[in-house]
Amino acid sequence: MRVERPEEKTRKRCGYLSLGSNQGERRENLRKAVTALGKSGRIVVKRISRVYETAPIGEIAQADFLNLVVEIETQLSARELLAKTRQIEKEAGRVEGPRWGSRVIDIDILLLGAEQVKDEDLTIPHPRMLERAFVMVPLAELEPGLILENERAEMIAARLAKEQRIGAGIPL
Repeated sequence: MRVERPEEKTRKRCGYLSLGSNQGERRENLRKAVTALGKSGRIVVKRISRVYETAPIGEIAQADFLNLVVEIETQLSARELLAKTRQIEKEAGRVEGPRWGSRVIDIDILLLGAEQVKDEDLTIPHPRMLERAFVMVPLAELEPGLILENERAEMIAARLAKEQRIGAGIPL
């Protein structure tokens, strides 16, 4: 049972979001999404990683992705943040398609303070983040000493970067 204290609704929390795009002007799609996050009113974009080009996941033939991670500060609940990210995706032109399919923009919540959520449509921490170089490399760029599953983010990222194709980071 989760006990919610009144101050939790107003407490600012640090979070990390992963953004990816493999349709159209990929870098511009990322720029617009980061800007939209910052203009949303209750999300402050604190830091932005470099942009990394990566191969898509899954069996569907598609273009490579550009990926980055942003550090945010927000008072939004996990559900409110999910609603906001979905709204930004929709406004950017994302349409629902196959899992791991091509995307104008994809925004995933990786971490939100110490919050843990496990619902049908939302799991925090993100359940596959420790398996993906396109998440861990930019996250480790922002927080190399972050401990995830008893290991530093930079060590996880280094291991995944050897196993998976990921390009050199470039500024957004």
